Amino acid sequence: MAQLVKILDTTLRDGEQTSGVSFTDSEKLSIAKTLLGEVRVDRLEVASARVSEGEQKAAEKIIDWASQNGYLHQIEILGFADKTRSVDWIIEVGGTVLNLLGKGSLKHVQGQLGKTPAEHVQDLKEVISYATSNDIAVNLYMEDWSNGMINSEDYVYYMVDELKDQPIARFMLPDTLGILTPEQTYGFCKKMKERYPELAFDFHAHNDYDMAVANVAESISAGIDCVHTTVNGLGERAGNAVLSSVIAVLIDQMKVRTNINEEKLFRISKMVESFSGLRIPANKPLIGDNVFTQTCGVHADGDSKDNLYFNILLPERFGRKRKYALGKTSGKANIRKNLEELGIELDDEALKKVTERVIQLGDKKEQVTLEDLPYIVADVLEQESIQELVKVHNYNLSHAKGLKPVASVSLTIRNKHFEANASGDGQYDAFMNALKSIYREMERVLPTLTDYAVSIPPGGRSDALCETTITWESNKEFKTRGVDTDQTFAAIKATEKMLNIIEREYSIKSTKPQKKHKTLA
Repeated sequence: MAQLVKILDTTLRDGEQTSGVSFTDSEKLSIAKTLLGEVRVDRLEVASARVSEGEQKAAEKIIDWASQNGYLHQIEILGFADKTRSVDWIIEVGGTVLNLLGKGSLKHVQGQLGKTPAEHVQDLKEVISYATSNDIAVNLYMEDWSNGMINSEDYVYYMVDELKDQPIARFMLPDTLGILTPEQTYGFCKKMKERYPELAFDFHAHNDYDMAVANVAESISAGIDCVHTTVNGLGERAGNAVLSSVIAVLIDQMKVRTNINEEKLFRISKMVESFSGLRIPANKPLIGDNVFTQTCGVHADGDSKDNLYFNILLPERFGRKRKYALGKTSGKANIRKNLEELGIELDDEALKKVTERVIQLGDKKEQVTLEDLPYIVADVLEQESIQELVKVHNYNLSHAKGLKPVASVSLTIRNKHFEANASGDGQYDAFMNALKSIYREMERVLPTLTDYAVSIPPGGRSDALCETTITWESNKEFKTRGVDTDQTFAAIKATEKMLNIIEREYSIKSTKPQKKHKTLA
């Protein structure tokens, strides 16, 4: 049977050290529930002791939930060589595992602590003794271990020799400054495993040279059986090893087993993206918007014939779907696959005309989405079967200091006129509240807005066009875009597209023949 590698995720501790990122206690609890209950990470580092009242409140919430759901001993908290203070903090919040921060390089002991190695070892032993006497399990971080192995290898061995008989469950080997190459990672981890075969080791990578995932893989090759990750690679400076990428590499390339549920990796990535405010790059492996999107028409054609451009990173593994982009490199195969998803069939001549129009739009740097395609078909083929069913005719937005923004909206739905007024937390929120009141009258519910992104060209021009992209969730996820010199007006244009999309879907549903039910005599 393949080796089982375990995952410690430290998004809520090391990941929160990302510049500008701070999770609320409720956000931390949601992330913890998803990582443990759905993604199924083996261990979760959730806090640093004694940092703040907010950190304490979050730790208490997570530990209370974990203790009620069988995850208590999977929750870990970073603590320091501060005699009894970190351990007392952990006891107060209800924790059971201390990840004790020790120094893994002579430079850190002397330069930061101003102590001798013997003094530092004694400080650590005092904390370990106090923790175990209070039923707190201990793991030991050897901070700056990578520099220790490069510049003071004898010191590293001295530390482990002095502490190996202590009640330490795992020795954790951090590449704190992200300086290791894959070759160094393998060599240093191998030395630790061969010198101390009876000890359990973790590897903790940072990504300063963009080698964190590769280094994790090499640590596994060297015999390490637990590695540290963060969701979306959050972390100080260039971040940590990315959870989703690590899992794919371990399973596909290293041929090892994990307890992770791959299908939930995209869900936790989007959750952390939302809470952190840091967007996932579109080309980020496995979790970026574009990574399962074929753009080239040749690729789409190959997929149609025999899945020629598939690899084992199938999107369904990660709860995603393969897409075919619409743009200047699109071929007929791209267009056909998108039309199939919409349920639209065209003959070869019509398909050729629509393909030419999409390519023309791409040449002008215009983005074309799946939702735009019916309009392009209608325009190119001069069809009247696809029409604008919802039209926003007028709206008035007002916002005065000290008062809630107000919106008045006038629109037609299938030639029937509606008007509404509403207030909101912002001008667009007021506009949406007015729309919701109209749709409530019709006993219908609008899709949920799940993401709102504004793209403004660089250069500082106040009259420049901005693009607003809104992601909606109903029975499926879809995006609409609007362009205007005003951000709110661009958002309203994107919303008008959404209204037409759901109206078309509503038309299709309402015209489907209903099943006849037998009546009992």
